Amino acid sequence: MKKVKKPVFFIVLGIILLFAYSVYAGFATQYGDIKTTHIKGLHDIRLGIDIRGGVDVSFSPDSGIDATDAELDSAMEVIKLRLSKLNISDYESYVDYKKDNLIVRFPWKADEKDFDPERAVKELGETASLRFIEGTEITGDVVLSGADVVSALSIPQRDENGTLINVVSLKLTEEGKTKFGEATTRLYPTRGIISIWMDDTSISSATVNEAITNGEAVISGNFSSTEAKALADKINSGALPFKLETTSFKTISPTMGEGALDSMVLGGIIAFCLIAIFMFATYKLPGFISIITLLGQVAGTLAIVSGYFGFMPSSTLTIPGIAGIILSIGMGVDANVITAERIKEEINTGKPLDNALKLGYDRAFTSIFDGNITVIIVAAVLMGAFGTPDSFFAKMLNIVFKYFGVSTNSTIYSFGFTLLAGVILNFIMGVLASRLMLFSLSKFKAFRNPKLYGGADSE
Repeated sequence: MKKVKKPVFFIVLGIILLFAYSVYAGFATQYGDIKTTHIKGLHDIRLGIDIRGGVDVSFSPDSGIDATDAELDSAMEVIKLRLSKLNISDYESYVDYKKDNLIVRFPWKADEKDFDPERAVKELGETASLRFIEGTEITGDVVLSGADVVSALSIPQRDENGTLINVVSLKLTEEGKTKFGEATTRLYPTRGIISIWMDDTSISSATVNEAITNGEAVISGNFSSTEAKALADKINSGALPFKLETTSFKTISPTMGEGALDSMVLGGIIAFCLIAIFMFATYKLPGFISIITLLGQVAGTLAIVSGYFGFMPSSTLTIPGIAGIILSIGMGVDANVITAERIKEEINTGKPLDNALKLGYDRAFTSIFDGNITVIIVAAVLMGAFGTPDSFFAKMLNIVFKYFGVSTNSTIYSFGFTLLAGVILNFIMGVLASRLMLFSLSKFKAFRNPKLYGGADSE
């Protein structure tokens, strides 16, 4: 306690205020038409479709078809390709292998005036058209169709130098073997090119280095393992024996989402102001410190959501996510109230101020820890149950959730995410930063009166 010096209050206060401002404003530089974002601000937060508005759709194979995991992956690659063709890059996509569902969510484009969601969803679910074409133009002669491909598989293979590379291995039908053999025999002498097209989008092209007559071909390039698998999935999708049916479809208008966002933000600001008045009026200096630390907690949570910290990816903010922030603020208020009450009790039993502060924080910590650790566990379970299958908590809790399949729901995941972030920051701000600031202020003679801490008029 004696190690906390007077300037510590001003240092911590300055850090919190500067951090809060940077989270709000962000930092970017402009050079000509090129804008580079160095620190993401509130305007960079990605809003969920329940705020921004958008489409939430689930697909499944034709009734009666039991699709394999590989077929589902292939179908999802087609959907991703078609989303890109529709200029939709800000989307979420998940595969539910247990229930044979493909889940896709994408928000309205900010400048979109004539977007037809029903037509877009219909296009996403159409059977893929895969073609191998001579040359690099879609108008070239068709060598193979999707029906000529038995399978495509991404595998590691050593090249002529012994280096391990990722390739895509193709196996063709008997008819495909004949057609491909004729084409490669003709194109090999001139090192012709065969390109692969999904619908009217080119997904790959390769130079014919030899005549391939055994019905097995290899596509090589500077592929990563992920890129090789994605290409194999796209090729496999052209041979899928089913089309996708829309099992659920809903749209959310931007007006309704923005209205809910405005209401929640306004309610949050009003609640914060009322809390600030209550804390200061009831607990004096501890209450004043709690207002600063709560501001830091909110700023920290928004920073984590926006991707402010370069080593952490941004997250989608939904209306339940905002509710998670508000609930974590409530946990922060609870922690500050417990601490302030403990300090007041110690002062009223006649203990000197310094001892009362130390004992107040020490005795409050157990209650704060118990309450917050419970919420952390609940938030982690929510993130595991409703996050993507490759998320940290989903993997950690896979031993439980693997029996139920994916229940991916970005709105509930966002609630768990912001709640978890806020509660963790509660320990940093409401316990550590609060302690440093209050101990620092207590070193000033003007702030030695126990009444400022909820006690009697004199030590």
